[in-house]
Amino acid sequence: MLLPPSRASRWASAAAATVLALASLSAAPAVAVTAADGPTGFAAVNALGRAGTTGGAGGRIVTATSSEQFLDYIDSLETLVIQVPGTIAITSKQGVRPNKTIVGVGSSGHITGGGLDFYRSSNVIVRNLRFTDAEDDAINIGQNSHHIWIDHNTFSGAADGSVDIVRGADYVTVSWNHFDHSDKSMLISHSDGAAGTDVSHLKVTIHHNFFDHSRQRHPRIRFGEPVHIYNNYYLGNELYGIASTENAGAVVEGNYFENVAHPLYSASGYADSGPGRAVQRDNVFVGSGAPETAGTVVEPGTYYSYTLDAPQGVPAAVRAGAGHGRINPLATPTG
Repeated sequence: MLLPPSRASRWASAAAATVLALASLSAAPAVAVTAADGPTGFAAVNALGRAGTTGGAGGRIVTATSSEQFLDYIDSLETLVIQVPGTIAITSKQGVRPNKTIVGVGSSGHITGGGLDFYRSSNVIVRNLRFTDAEDDAINIGQNSHHIWIDHNTFSGAADGSVDIVRGADYVTVSWNHFDHSDKSMLISHSDGAAGTDVSHLKVTIHHNFFDHSRQRHPRIRFGEPVHIYNNYYLGNELYGIASTENAGAVVEGNYFENVAHPLYSASGYADSGPGRAVQRDNVFVGSGAPETAGTVVEPGTYYSYTLDAPQGVPAAVRAGAGHGRINPLATPTG
């Protein structure tokens, strides 16, 4: 059962919230995305009683015009498509129940001050939103949550992780997001002591993201296998690109690393974490160090089919397509 945030905490957040400012939908170029549009990778895999990830499809389409409404909608037991046309100010991390699509309208959907928390949740889509200045994580996917798709969002200024995937979470896809000068971009497993909850879980696909001068954790992985990292653009990442540790298994392919001194750690571990496993192939390294590889990893193709883009074209494609305001996900009325 999903445990909701306390009513007191939620109403305190709402009281401090900023009312949505409706904005023009023509502020940024957009490509129409039909209702049939869906995830690639682990979020699309049929498993754990789910036929892929459909979010709020088939449910009511609602629009959050205040923080109070937004908190009520994400805490609802109902299947919902929740449209966000302006700025929502929240605090802490607010729980999201299953069967939701949370989608920004045009280029104006914006969550600030707090983040979204998944606790034993499933079948949730988060798209086309800007997340700024979260006082903890912008998105925390934990406690055995599964079938979550995080797509076409922009992240900046989080005090901790931009997108963390921890505590036995599974079947997650993170695609076409812009991590804009973030510090801790993405953690997969929160602790070296989490083997009991995380081994045989944390199957994650990470593709076509722009890690834009973000500092570290793109991602930092423990235990998960396979974590499939393909066709991402890494630019000027200060500490490192990817770290596969604590016997995690990462397949790293078709990415473009530019001015990244340490693109991939594995055999040597990282910080206090022991070594992991990593296979790298068809990556481009410009002004970057050598990747570190070790061992063998379960192939992602065991679970799903995918098409790999030529890595030379990744920077242009990702710059043009990653982040919020680049798509126009269309909600189809269900009557």
